[in-house]
Amino acid sequence: LFFIFYFFIFLQSVHSQELNKKLFNGFFNFEYQENSNKIFLEVEKTNEEFLYVSSLTTGLGSNDIGLDRGQLGQERIVKFKKYGNKILLIQPNSSFVALTNNDAEKKSVEQAFARSVIFGFEIIETKKNSFVIDFTPFLMQDTHGVINRLKSSGQGVYNLDLSKSALELESTKAFPNNVEFEALLTFVGNPKGKLISSVSPDPSKVSVIQHHSFIKLPDENYKPRLFDSRSGALAISIMDYASPVQDEINKKFILRHRLEKLDPSKKISEAKEPIIYYLDPGTPEPVRTALIEGASWWNQAFESIGYKNAFQVKILPNDADPMDCRYNVIQWVHRSTRGWSYGSSVIDPRSGEIIKGHVSLGSLRIRQDFLLAQALIKKPFIKNDNYEPMLEMALARIRQLSAHEVGHTIGFAHNFSASTNNRSSVMDYPHPLIKIKNNSIDLSGAYAVGIGDWDKVSVAYSYSDFEKKNEKILLDNIIENAYDQGLRFIT
Repeated sequence: LFFIFYFFIFLQSVHSQELNKKLFNGFFNFEYQENSNKIFLEVEKTNEEFLYVSSLTTGLGSNDIGLDRGQLGQERIVKFKKYGNKILLIQPNSSFVALTNNDAEKKSVEQAFARSVIFGFEIIETKKNSFVIDFTPFLMQDTHGVINRLKSSGQGVYNLDLSKSALELESTKAFPNNVEFEALLTFVGNPKGKLISSVSPDPSKVSVIQHHSFIKLPDENYKPRLFDSRSGALAISIMDYASPVQDEINKKFILRHRLEKLDPSKKISEAKEPIIYYLDPGTPEPVRTALIEGASWWNQAFESIGYKNAFQVKILPNDADPMDCRYNVIQWVHRSTRGWSYGSSVIDPRSGEIIKGHVSLGSLRIRQDFLLAQALIKKPFIKNDNYEPMLEMALARIRQLSAHEVGHTIGFAHNFSASTNNRSSVMDYPHPLIKIKNNSIDLSGAYAVGIGDWDKVSVAYSYSDFEKKNEKILLDNIIENAYDQGLRFIT
């Protein structure tokens, strides 16, 4: 009876432990233990590179501090490597490389430049083909640099308080090609500035959620395209020490999404995988429709190079996480004062391939544009319902802004000469075109509608399909033809 009683207690204990565990299977397998509030990661393959991206799920709401909801951090190529009883997470130096099949030549460059060890883990358990590590300390650190940002903006000296921090499981998920982690971090300090006091319920205790993504690197089927400073494209730069002496050692590749025709033999074809952007479902009407319309203008440019429905805009599904690397996202970001909108991207540092585009649009921008229009309209307050002309101008600007910021995330730089070329690019900063009609100010054409002629040139340069042997000649022709038509690019 004594044995049976304690065996029963043992079974209850095992069952209780199992209930307090949650298993995640994906690109990395890991386990969450509720009792200890810890995540244990299984490292199956060491010395295999992947992409690590940190970001900020929730923000502070202050444009001047600059820590926004949905703000992307740095992307890094990393790998796990075993040293004795430790697993180190190492960031190789991807800025200095040898693009060659000669392993000795590659190694000579690797050894010439510094690498960075991001974190060290003790091995908790050794399995047949893997190692288990306590991943929790890695997640419970200020990777995004909130402490430094608060200090540099004069808001005070803060420290991370682990007693008020915890793993956030709602968006901690595993998928075949990526795993996503989150942690709620609380920073405590003596607030010095007015900015943090204006946006925090208790400025001595500031909490945000930081996000971490481990992503499988893209396959080698993507073909990098060389950068041309006339093209309007954004670029990455790497030093290739395997370059022939007569060639440029500094290699620049444009930033672009992977896009291939489903049927390359057809003049017009659908894409194997279209570029899809997802709009924040928290965006209210009529702004929601305006943002979708503006971002969708880019499909006109892709149609001009023979793609059918290759660029799409949809509403983000309710169960999708905007920080998940599988989604290109347009977020409607709230702040206490009007601030910048911007477009960022997660890229493969080896090739320039865009893995995720992420647009942050400041929600107070439309109210500022409404006030600008109100200042121009004759007798704007004579009727309480006399807001339609102002709203229409503000929405026209928001459509253009949506297209502009999405343009950055698909690989394009500002073009500040577009206003002199019949408003030929959404990548300009457009001043409203104000006309006089019947002795009154007319705002009906304040902002252009649709994609511009220069934008089609940029898309043609970055996304057209060419045979490799003729690519350089055909790319030169695209730019030269544009310049012959009077189009110009100044960034």
